[in-house]
Amino acid sequence: MNIYSDLAQQSIAYYFEHKKTMPVPKDLPVALIKNKAATFVSLHSKNGTLRGCIGTLLPTKKNVAQEIINNALSAAFHDNRFEPLDSRELDDLVISVDVLSKPEPVNSLNNLDAKKYGVIVQTKDGRSGVLLPNLEGIDTVETQVMIAAQKGGIDPRSDGISLFRFTVERHK
Repeated sequence: MNIYSDLAQQSIAYYFEHKKTMPVPKDLPVALIKNKAATFVSLHSKNGTLRGCIGTLLPTKKNVAQEIINNALSAAFHDNRFEPLDSRELDDLVISVDVLSKPEPVNSLNNLDAKKYGVIVQTKDGRSGVLLPNLEGIDTVETQVMIAAQKGGIDPRSDGISLFRFTVERHK
């Protein structure tokens, strides 16, 4: 692991022990304390099965460390696709943390790349779906946009969509 994924793991372990959100550790690198950025925390079991994935598209906390701590707890306990994590699962987790760039609008699928960019599909009424970049089995922009749209309950052919892209710095 590295400091980003270690922080996510520590956050979950702290919650199991104390039943509250962990304070930001004092000994973190400056980049985690001084910078603000959106993050996604993804939890997989060691066999590769997704166990939770929650994140933010824009920063919502004081710094990257707080984003990671809160998104780790959300991924572990509030991803409505899964039952909340059990403490016995903690040692079986593989955790990755993606730090996102600010999303930018794109006007064509030609400006996307499923390996390089994550995508946000958004409608005028506020529905949106998100898919991170460089995911196993997602090899085309069309597939990436379709899955993101499905996640948001969006039909890209009839709903009138806007597309946004972002890059990630992935930490495992």
